[in-house]
Amino acid sequence: MTDHVYKILELTGSSSTSIEDAVSNAVAKASETVRNIHWFNVVETRGFVKDGKVAYWQVTVKLGFTLE
Repeated sequence: MTDHVYKILELTGSSSTSIEDAVSNAVAKASETVRNIHWFNVVETRGFVKDGKVAYWQVTVKLGFTLE
């Protein structure tokens, strides 16, 4: 096994559908400019309520990627 050094990036994704979609949106957007993403950790989940219903989810994640 090769030793790796990781850098951590924290960002928040959102979705009107689900927590999972909010995470996927954050990872997909980060993948456009960050290479070698290997893992994520959900550090906070929150939502926005409108008219007594959940309007959207916000999920803060830490993404780990290897340095080249």
